Amino acid sequence: MDWKRAFMVTGAIGAPFIALLAFGMTRDPRQIPSPLPGKAAPTWTHEVFAPGADPAQQRTVGDTVRLADLKGKVVVVNFWASWCLACRDEHADLSEAAQQLASRGVKVFGMLYNDQPANGVRWIADMGGQSYPSLTDPGARTAIDYGLYGVPETFVIDQTGKVAHKFIGPVTATALIAKVDSVLKAGGAGGADSAAKTAVPAKGAP
Repeated sequence: MDWKRAFMVTGAIGAPFIALLAFGMTRDPRQIPSPLPGKAAPTWTHEVFAPGADPAQQRTVGDTVRLADLKGKVVVVNFWASWCLACRDEHADLSEAAQQLASRGVKVFGMLYNDQPANGVRWIADMGGQSYPSLTDPGARTAIDYGLYGVPETFVIDQTGKVAHKFIGPVTATALIAKVDSVLKAGGAGGADSAAKTAVPAKGAP
């Protein structure tokens, strides 16, 4: 009968989807593996659009920052956007961490994702300032190179230029400083651990 055939066809098509859905229900959406930790950080060259307030982190607006020039230092790169609500949650912690880490020679940069610098400048002012500089990422090319899932995401790059750790979602000052200290202690010989899984970041743009 036609209805039997239709039922069988529907079942054949729907079964894989149902199986995939059932598998997905067993997974924690906050657990997002990343292949980047342990590998060379994709290089980038970007312009400063927000200078940062901490004298040791500060860069002049319009300056060009090259990751290659920072080899030998631990570098923290935080991808963010003015439309990202979760970025508000971590902003004060990131500013605090950047100030504390400056004395250890660590460089912290914000990287604007899928947003306009003017929006970023207004957002920083609304948030009461920022201790570290922020950079443009035209076309989100660096975000793509880093396999960004969304914002906020924060990468810790060791002294050899490898990604030592990736934080997904809002990061706390305590967690970031502890991770950077472990990377500093390892001196670039500590390898990498798996990506931190703290929260699913916001996707795309408004």
